[in-house]
Amino acid sequence: MKTEFILIDFENVQPGNLALLRGRDFKIMVFLGATQAKLPTDLACELQALGANAEYVRCAGSGPNALDFHIAYHLGRLAAEQPEASFHIISRDTGFDPLIRHLKMRGTVCHRWANLSSIPGMKPAAPAPGAGRVKAAAADPVKRVIENLAKRGAAKPRTVKRLCSSIRDLLGAETSDEAIAKVVQELEARGIAKVTEGRVSYRDAQTGTS
Repeated sequence: MKTEFILIDFENVQPGNLALLRGRDFKIMVFLGATQAKLPTDLACELQALGANAEYVRCAGSGPNALDFHIAYHLGRLAAEQPEASFHIISRDTGFDPLIRHLKMRGTVCHRWANLSSIPGMKPAAPAPGAGRVKAAAADPVKRVIENLAKRGAAKPRTVKRLCSSIRDLLGAETSDEAIAKVVQELEARGIAKVTEGRVSYRDAQTGTS
């Protein structure tokens, strides 16, 4: 059976739904920027649960596109070592697309996705019949986002763009821009987040001051 690799550009996408990977036969590589000194506790726990199927790769230095070059190197290395493998790059950076087209022309199966749930077959299982009401409160999107922020400590998203990206990764790729905007507005209304000229700060004690 061919190996499937997931390469996560953690500078660009901070997935909040790593639980989707449990019980699946993927090899996961999380690429971290040189300045990303701390990781959210939930991310570390989810990756640890994957055992030998997951690893971190820290960028050796900072600079324009430094992390992208690291991803490209490991992608090419693995494609040469395991020509039957397939690859999923998790990033919103379209700069990977020319490389992906080149790899496809050479017979390598490779795709870029904006989030984990976009990978075919990665959607979470549908809830059991009658479970909707019981889980309605737990599924409250604002509550889920607040809980996720509380776990992320100093790694909370610092810009509106990254906050919206994080919310979409947590709630699912099908979440509309309007729904995400409403979550951000509710975070502000509750005093949890404050948006100033595209930057985000966090004030509420529940999530910790950043």
